[in-house]
Amino acid sequence: MRKKSICILAFVSFFVINSIAQKNNRSYIKAGLNMANVTISDDGRFDDANMLYSFHAGIVKDLQLAPFTYLQPGILFTGKGSKTSAGKSTDATYFSASSNPYYIEVPVNLIIKLPFNKTKFFFGAGPYAAVAIAGKNKAEGKILGFAFETNNKIEYSEYKDEDMLDYEAAAGFGKMNRFDYGLNGTIGFEQSSMFLSANYGYGLAKLQSGAGSAENDDNKHRVISISLGFRL
Repeated sequence: MRKKSICILAFVSFFVINSIAQKNNRSYIKAGLNMANVTISDDGRFDDANMLYSFHAGIVKDLQLAPFTYLQPGILFTGKGSKTSAGKSTDATYFSASSNPYYIEVPVNLIIKLPFNKTKFFFGAGPYAAVAIAGKNKAEGKILGFAFETNNKIEYSEYKDEDMLDYEAAAGFGKMNRFDYGLNGTIGFEQSSMFLSANYGYGLAKLQSGAGSAENDDNKHRVISISLGFRL
């Protein structure tokens, strides 16, 4: 499974890089704010109070397919994750933790652009694939007045067949599956040399493998992004 996932991501990355290298269409550098979270229930619910702020940056390419219709591949460095807390820092016992994995992500969106005064209104959707390359877990708190603090690198497992047992192979704070994939939805406005957009990333891959059903929606990434892009 690991080799298959790497091959698929490598193929898609090659397609994106090759597309960006073409001169007949527009390329944009983009960056912005991520508001990330992780689902906590079978029906995909998440806790608004646990949102983690991160960022993304990268390059996207507009490949025109027809009037008003574009294929938009890209390569992004992006942060995801979530945070949790219990109690207040003034309490004798409290806990606060955050998990912030970083990915190389390859989105491929189908975009519709419609003229709107001197700008263009656009919207679209498509799949993404991502591989984690770094990340940190941080925790701090107090237990009966005694303070503690940790700051560790995230460990990644690799979807090995032997991991799929009756326990969470990647369970435990600090260990996740390396690969992520899902769907994107995007909307925004574009002028001649820049654009402003909002994006929603709907993860389909579980952060941890094991006994949990692959069909339910707990333990998956959800990311809202605000991006500003400039034409190269």
